[in-house]
Amino acid sequence: MPYIFQSPVQNEDSQPKTARSTQSDGKTYEELKRECLRKGVLFEDRDFPAADSSLFFSQKPRVPFEWKRPGEFQKNPQFVVGGASRTDICQGELGDCWLLAAIASLTLNQNTLARVILPDQSFDKDYAGIFHFQFWQHNEWVDVIIDDRLPTYKQRLVFLHSAELNEFWSALLEKAYAKLHGSYESLKGGSTIEAMEDFTGGVAEMFDTQNPPENFYKILQKALERGSMLGCSIDITSSAESEAQTTTGLVKGHAYSITGLEEVNDRGRKVKLIRVRNPWGQVEWNGAWSDNSSEWKNINEQEKNRLTQISLDDGEFWMEFEDFKKNFNKIEICNLTPDSLDDDTPNKWEVTVFEGSWVRGSTAGGCRNFVDTFWTNPQFKLHLQEKDDNSDKNECTFIVALMQKNRRQLRKEGLDLETVGFAIYEADHKEEQLTKDFFRFNPSKARSKTYINMRELSERFKLPPGDYVIVPTTFKPHTEANFLLRIFSEKKAESVEMGSTIDANLPEPPKPTPPHEENNEEKGLRRLFHQISGPDGAISAFELQEILNDVLKRRKEIKFDGLSMNTCHSIINLMDADNSGKIEFDEFKIFWDKIKKWIALFFTYDTDRSGTMSSYELRSALKALGISLNNTVLQLLVLRYADSNLEIDFDDYLTCIVRLENVFRVFMALDRQKTGKISLDFSQFLYLTMNI
Repeated sequence: MPYIFQSPVQNEDSQPKTARSTQSDGKTYEELKRECLRKGVLFEDRDFPAADSSLFFSQKPRVPFEWKRPGEFQKNPQFVVGGASRTDICQGELGDCWLLAAIASLTLNQNTLARVILPDQSFDKDYAGIFHFQFWQHNEWVDVIIDDRLPTYKQRLVFLHSAELNEFWSALLEKAYAKLHGSYESLKGGSTIEAMEDFTGGVAEMFDTQNPPENFYKILQKALERGSMLGCSIDITSSAESEAQTTTGLVKGHAYSITGLEEVNDRGRKVKLIRVRNPWGQVEWNGAWSDNSSEWKNINEQEKNRLTQISLDDGEFWMEFEDFKKNFNKIEICNLTPDSLDDDTPNKWEVTVFEGSWVRGSTAGGCRNFVDTFWTNPQFKLHLQEKDDNSDKNECTFIVALMQKNRRQLRKEGLDLETVGFAIYEADHKEEQLTKDFFRFNPSKARSKTYINMRELSERFKLPPGDYVIVPTTFKPHTEANFLLRIFSEKKAESVEMGSTIDANLPEPPKPTPPHEENNEEKGLRRLFHQISGPDGAISAFELQEILNDVLKRRKEIKFDGLSMNTCHSIINLMDADNSGKIEFDEFKIFWDKIKKWIALFFTYDTDRSGTMSSYELRSALKALGISLNNTVLQLLVLRYADSNLEIDFDDYLTCIVRLENVFRVFMALDRQKTGKISLDFSQFLYLTMNI
């Protein structure tokens, strides 16, 4: 049942304004093509070579593939023959039906197609063996450039190919997408919605056909009318069922495209039909309204022609909608805008995008089940100001979309998608970072329906105007990943990452107690200090180490092997007011008052009395000292000072605090105008680094 979409005409509005070239040398498609034409050579892509490394990362090809340009094994190769259509998509030896289903949907919208498959590419005019495609990746469009060498075996394409053997746009698109993710093998297995988003930058919504909304058919109609991309699949209960064919001709665990919806008159009865396509290009539904079923005998020829009902084994078929709901389990819709599919009013959406990371030991706190670390996850404040238009309810509509970044590229390192989700809490707008106690005593106002190992999880919410905090998390703590958080709101909404302030409130230390007013502890410190200091009345870093080790080793509750020389040098830098490289007793005494406070704080956060402090508590400890850090700096500190068990011992804890205080005091001294910014010449830069 071919439905031909003509070759895309370039539409200025449909083209991304800028697309970043992904080439390692930074050259654009135009630059590389001009260079090849000038030299009279065909382009060879060094970033994605014609080699096994571009095919697989965990295995070798079962047969000897040959990389060939289309003209080397096919007469009169063409980029597009008679228009790019869904029948140009036939699956090869790669398990990427999810991608092919998305490509089939892509061909149904001319503007969307022209955004990905750029026009003016051919094997005729100015042919240089170079092609390019554009994809949406993590809130930007990228231009992926490839050569046209394709994997073949016995003069035929191994992977995606067109039913027209001399047409190559679909095979080249698959290669570009493989390059984007590192290899062809990286495309094995996935969700149709993932590729749909990469083709559009759109917003995903998922529907359960076993529990559909009342106006489900209308929702799907509206999606197709708006150019949305639709996919569907049948769930499996075990891996053994994957791509198992049922008696009705459907395939379990397999990605299909939805390509049309129509109503027909069957002997006075209105029948709702849905058109579905198998990317294999064959194997079809054999039930009611299938290609050769008796139901079509009741439909006149004019109606058949309108529905392009042709009995071909091309993988595309019609089903009655009720049969579809009984047999399929899930529909994935990628909307080109976040407009609700059950609302006739188009909206202009406000969009905010954040990028973040879950880093082991600092911001990878896991879900709410792990309350001791949940609060350390990145937090994003959302201020909903105005209720929706055309609504009697005091509600604001917004969509939260949480996307994991670069997980396909990491497959070769043994990593895959993590299980992620998010929760939404109502919170006072003055809060800078919600603490552990807040989450202990306050339930969430909304949350993702489930934690799932998909690239993007998105859901639509309606909440009253107010202040909320979104907490995206992995399911388990200590799980690392980078993410993109998109927030779409119908009305203007302010959003900001919490805990993004870097600040320090460091009060001036009190003046030393006069000798005649010293208590017994201070008198003992003075005697010890003068025993070690010698005639100059000052101590160096080496002598400071001797004093502190002698005092601190008596504290059995501290896991302590002695202070490092680096720590002692940092203490000297902090307390040495006259830049002599030593500290006198009054300076040492001020430091002693500081370290007593720091020791007490260390014990507060050493909750299990192990003599160490969990790295997740570092933010709270620093906050108690008047130091606020953002997630990026905190993550770096944990990487520097925590051990493999995510614990910080006393020496590293002390070094961290001393160096931070040094940094803030030097910065404040250089920031004379109190602007929060400094410009350094080289001598100032040296001064700053030498005093940390």
